[in-house]
Amino acid sequence: MSNLKKEDISQEVFDLYDDYAHNKIGRRQFVEKLSLYAVGTLTVGSLLSFMSPNYKDTIQVPKDDPRLDSEYITYKSPKGGGLIKGLLSSPKDNDTKLPGVIVVHENRGLNPYIEDVGRRAALEGFISLAPDALTPLGGYPGNDDDGRELQKKRDRNEMLEDFIAAYHYLKEHPKCNGKVGVVGFCFGGWISNMMAVKLPDLSAAVPFYGGQPSSEEASNIKSPLLIHYAGLDTRVNAGWPEYETALKANNIDYTVHFYPDVNHGFHNNTTPRFDKPAADLAWDRSIDFFKDKLG
Repeated sequence: MSNLKKEDISQEVFDLYDDYAHNKIGRRQFVEKLSLYAVGTLTVGSLLSFMSPNYKDTIQVPKDDPRLDSEYITYKSPKGGGLIKGLLSSPKDNDTKLPGVIVVHENRGLNPYIEDVGRRAALEGFISLAPDALTPLGGYPGNDDDGRELQKKRDRNEMLEDFIAAYHYLKEHPKCNGKVGVVGFCFGGWISNMMAVKLPDLSAAVPFYGGQPSSEEASNIKSPLLIHYAGLDTRVNAGWPEYETALKANNIDYTVHFYPDVNHGFHNNTTPRFDKPAADLAWDRSIDFFKDKLG
């Protein structure tokens, strides 16, 4: 990581990165605009390095953690070219059936951060499955820039069907107790909301800063929701009032938390948008919610 600190960077740079990460501007335009904030010793290169994800130094649960059984599996999906790859993780030497958690990636495929989140969930006593919606295109390509470009080539409703297929796979897994929830981030937050729309038997949904379903779609939700939003995320938060109205109108069980003064992506500990106090609190709330709803 750069020697820069988060407080050295203006909010405009974080907003600019959000536009880039969500395909509102291309890499060339991002770099050009970034140059406006390169002053003195603060170079475009150092800014770019600082804002980019750092997977090497941020993994919390190693791939070979001795406390876990963690392996790549494939499952059948009607939309994903036949088979979708995913990381399946569970506590080692467990002889009881466990509640299941689907972990849904952002708009760039199954990167090391999401794999890590899957393993974190397993350490909390769940069997987790983190699918890669880029499987039909060769899978996560090893970096987020190319991952975003690949994911743009897939239809998001077809990807939704891939994650719904993951739900059925995990629900029927011999290690699972049949109760399955979902947690997702950004694009995965939208997927989490939509799985609640599409799956009446979904036991719980936890969208982090995810896009909202329409009011008509929201009326179909049966599962309890725990919703996390970043206080500075005006882009996603704009859809909340209408969503809340629909949830209230249909007597849907939901809890929402806004985390003040943090950016979209605050749970992702690989970039400077990460906010540890908010991320830890949101994760603890999510695990407690799953333990309550999934048994």
